[in-house]
Amino acid sequence: MNKSNNKTIKIYPGYGHTGDLVLYGHVFNNKPAQRYNYTNNILINIIHIVRLFFVNPLPFAKIELVWENQLLQTITEKDGFFKFEWASATSVPAGWHTVTVNYLNKDGIAASGEGSLFVPHVTQYGFISDIDDTVLVSHSSTIRKRLRTLFTKNPRTRKIFKEAAEHYKLLADAHTEPDVPNPFFYVSSSEWNLFDDLVDFFDHNQLPKGAFLLNQVKRWYQLFKTGKTKHEGKLIRIVRILHTFPKQKFVLLGDNSQQDPAIYASIAAKYPSQIFAVYIRNIHPEKEKSATQLLKSIEEKDVYTCFFKNNTEAIEHSKKIGLIFDKQ
Repeated sequence: MNKSNNKTIKIYPGYGHTGDLVLYGHVFNNKPAQRYNYTNNILINIIHIVRLFFVNPLPFAKIELVWENQLLQTITEKDGFFKFEWASATSVPAGWHTVTVNYLNKDGIAASGEGSLFVPHVTQYGFISDIDDTVLVSHSSTIRKRLRTLFTKNPRTRKIFKEAAEHYKLLADAHTEPDVPNPFFYVSSSEWNLFDDLVDFFDHNQLPKGAFLLNQVKRWYQLFKTGKTKHEGKLIRIVRILHTFPKQKFVLLGDNSQQDPAIYASIAAKYPSQIFAVYIRNIHPEKEKSATQLLKSIEEKDVYTCFFKNNTEAIEHSKKIGLIFDKQ
């Protein structure tokens, strides 16, 4: 993220391969809030979260992507969001690569930002995971509990589900080598406002590094609607990943707090050859019946499913289907 002339270009980690690269970001008229310390002081945490929603997007701004010898241009959307999708003129090896985005005005380059782009190694499996109530304890189906947790905790005091990190580390190494990890994509209904805090949480808990695909930025007056976004966008983002990596087998991980079972059932019905397994955390007993029925429809597509309450069960299931192996 870089700031110049009161304009900030925030670039989120992109992904893809030589023939299909994708990069997302925002242009703001101000500098989004950043966390400089970690404290148990509830007031300080509340102030920080509120500041994350005091953003001032720059709509319809002309921006330019610089990728090696290629230049691409686009216009930001009404909320300052931009997306570039392109094919590289030269072969792109696996790993992380640097990319530059410029904001252009009538005088030329008015601000510049530098970001990163992830090209996965060619591996047998890829993993697409929800975040809230799948990995991160969020109480996302209850707005009062969600806001209380969001406001009173920081990324290093937020709770992770027991053994979730262990399961994800095992999955990252499934049928590959530690220096050639399987790709992870974290697709969530949480807003881009929370991106930095989420990355901090994932780093702190040593979860596999990956690309994040979040939801539309919200403004301060929409704060109490955080996490409450139509879930069609989540379906579209997952399908976009499947289209980018058509030869990859994917494992989908989510929970039954909101719409993951229905979304994953829809995806498995349309792309059964690309989905190897579906994992759903059971955190809402009252939704067990509907989730069980949806998982049964997924199994009918010859896709493995696991409906679990704790990650010990999920790990044992992954071993049972040969996805991971016992540690030597």
